[in-house]
Amino acid sequence: MKFRTLKMSVVAVSCSLAFSVSAESTLFTNVNVFDGKKDELLKNYQVLVVDNKITKVSSEAITVQDAKVIDGKGMTLMPGLIEGHGHLQMNGSSLPDIENNRNWEELAARSAARAKSALMSGFTTWRDAGGMGAGLKKTIDSGELVGPRIYPSGAFIGPTGSHADFRNFTTPNETFYGHNSSGGRLGMSCTADSIGDIKACARQNYMQGATQIKLMSSGGVASSFDPWQLNAYSLEELQAAVEVANAYGSYAMSHAYSKVSLLRNLEAGVKTLEHAFMFDKDVYKAMKKNDAYMTTNMTAFSPYLGEIEAINSNPASARKAKTAQAAFGDYIDNVNKYQPKLGFHVDCVGGVAACEQQADHSIYLSGKFLGNHYTLLSMTSVNGEIVKLAGEVLDPYFEGKLGVVEEGAYADLLLVDGNPLKDLTVIGANEKWFDAPKRDGIETMKIIMKDGVIYKNTL
Repeated sequence: MKFRTLKMSVVAVSCSLAFSVSAESTLFTNVNVFDGKKDELLKNYQVLVVDNKITKVSSEAITVQDAKVIDGKGMTLMPGLIEGHGHLQMNGSSLPDIENNRNWEELAARSAARAKSALMSGFTTWRDAGGMGAGLKKTIDSGELVGPRIYPSGAFIGPTGSHADFRNFTTPNETFYGHNSSGGRLGMSCTADSIGDIKACARQNYMQGATQIKLMSSGGVASSFDPWQLNAYSLEELQAAVEVANAYGSYAMSHAYSKVSLLRNLEAGVKTLEHAFMFDKDVYKAMKKNDAYMTTNMTAFSPYLGEIEAINSNPASARKAKTAQAAFGDYIDNVNKYQPKLGFHVDCVGGVAACEQQADHSIYLSGKFLGNHYTLLSMTSVNGEIVKLAGEVLDPYFEGKLGVVEEGAYADLLLVDGNPLKDLTVIGANEKWFDAPKRDGIETMKIIMKDGVIYKNTL
């Protein structure tokens, strides 16, 4: 991250705003603005970026000496998208494939490719929800690689046989014999079967640069040994993890499907519920009381779900997917009724092309089921609030807001040809999933800016 001294002074004020600046500046003119919050565009605005921050958002003309002026031609300027729950290093075709067939250098190289793809798809910030430490983040921040801002969670924390257990059936138990799985050795997962082990795993993650910790407190679908109905951690165990997170001024996020698990996590002080498929009125009340958030992968409600390789390549996962979809039937109605603080998440396990297809289809599904405005909130300002739960001490990007177009926020911006409040295809939404053609970027996404730097400009 670059730090430069900024000096700004207003030299004239009349029917226009004039600025003299001593740092690099970009002025967007003739743009309609989606600010990350309102359900309508701000028409015919100008937005001034100085260095890596937004310094002025105005309906009046702005004059800046030596600024790079970009005529938006009536297109929409909006915040960069934020992935609320992704896995850049989980880039094999399935968990068994990652465990058995991919070594560290292949996973690392593929994660770099995934990071570049994410940024060039408009995701300027990425909350990584487990399986990766801070190495890729630091490399991107240093300028060695291209990718989004990353908030890493470090290794998944879960008990033996949980959604965090990557072992083969015959691999020795890691609680007794140490890390025998590839996932354990590479720091992608951390088996923790006691309160002491949970705390040790959490502290290890924070030591290695995690901005929050990820718990596997209920079963899942893509894993082999755990029924999705499993409530894997007790209240006391969850409280132990939250205690460590609080000590760092941070928070815990938790993979949770069942209502029992959701309410137990909220009672323990978990701040974000991941997936949360059994969300209902009782869960909503507990979320409101605890000022908590949730994120959900909308592909769980797609008729294509069974075609995901991470699921259909594993017979146990394929069976679980069918029963899970049947049990989650009230989720969409409950979300539309109670409107919780919902963050967008794709949760893709796979390579570049597969995850681009999944992200595009996820945007489409969210718009279809929850509406365009609610979807855009989830991808911008709400996820911007979620990543900031990392706290002032651990937040690597503490100087500005994310997910909004407002003065003082980071200059993470997209210029798109169209109105995303009316048409989500301008940010990539696609009704097709596996049958969608491979793409090279998103044509309607004309400018991608992160931290004040333009990475794409096809105007």
